[in-house]
Amino acid sequence: MLLTVENVHKTYRLGRVDVPVLRGVDLSVAEGECIAVLGASGSGKSTLLHLVGGLDRPDRGKGSITFDGKALRKLSAHQLDQYRSTTVGFVFQFYHLLPELNVLQNTMLGAMIRYGRSGWRKQKGEVKSHAEELLERFGLSHRLRHRATELSGGERQRVAIARALMNRPRLLLADEPTGNLDRATGQSILDVLLDLHREERRTMLIVTHDSATSERADRVVRLQDGRVASE
Repeated sequence: MLLTVENVHKTYRLGRVDVPVLRGVDLSVAEGECIAVLGASGSGKSTLLHLVGGLDRPDRGKGSITFDGKALRKLSAHQLDQYRSTTVGFVFQFYHLLPELNVLQNTMLGAMIRYGRSGWRKQKGEVKSHAEELLERFGLSHRLRHRATELSGGERQRVAIARALMNRPRLLLADEPTGNLDRATGQSILDVLLDLHREERRTMLIVTHDSATSERADRVVRLQDGRVASE
């Protein structure tokens, strides 16, 4: 298995109160698999994605997450940064594009962070070409110099997907990627993601509340009260 989540717990502290969100989640994901993660609000879907993506850690001593045989909890801070920037790609509901940058610059941002100031000078030409190829694939070649504020919601999400793919991640994590869009636009974004999965066998976890999304995934995992209720 490419990804294994074993008995993972996550509790947040709100004031004086402990709020358990995940209560022992188990999940295995094969390489090239596309899984839809369903569940009601508060069931722990987004928390699970954040833990798998290395954005947060499980409760100490309560569960483990392993990617390609390596336990995330054993990674150093530098190794975890590398995991987040090169191994995993993130797509969120609200795009998180920088308004001061144009479409091409927003797409290249992850690669700029990956290579740093010194490495960026050597890699800039290759990165720019790759970004332009991705944007052309997503029908945005005519929008390269436009800023995010000049784009529709669907166009912004396509830019966000292109940005997530810049470093050629092995795992793509999408958190409600169609939740902020109308149905027709949401379906077009879902088409983009599933085309990637079909053509490249990209491993994906897609958090959603939309049954239409789940019907097109390889497998559906339902979370309820912080646990996997069914698969």
